[in-house]
Amino acid sequence: QVQLVESGGGLVQPGGSLRLSCVASGFTLDDYGIGWFRQAPGKEREGVSCISNNDGRTYLVNSVKGRFTISRDKAKNTVYLQMNSLRPEDTAVYYCATVDCYYTDLIPDRRGYWGQGTQVTVSS
Repeated sequence: QVQLVESGGGLVQPGGSLRLSCVASGFTLDDYGIGWFRQAPGKEREGVSCISNNDGRTYLVNSVKGRFTISRDKAKNTVYLQMNSLRPEDTAVYYCATVDCYYTDLIPDRRGYWGQGTQVTVSS
């Protein structure tokens, strides 16, 4: 059974850091690319970052470049999103999903596997 489980969200002050984890089961990170999306109340879902399955290429949306880093640990079948210098506008529910990952974009793949989401709130 394929499953994605996110964790690591929480409340943090502006300028703080969080590390989100996405643990995959039922497949390996060599099989599918993994991406992070976020959705704030009243806003459309936004693709934030991804890492491809085959060559490990990564993508970051412009608004998080220099602040967020995506990585993976194949032994733990886990993808991480390290978020530094957090801003109030980063507040959202963050989801991981299986994706087609490109250098310029990420697209949810046809399999449609998504995690349940983890809330990130940046506020003083």
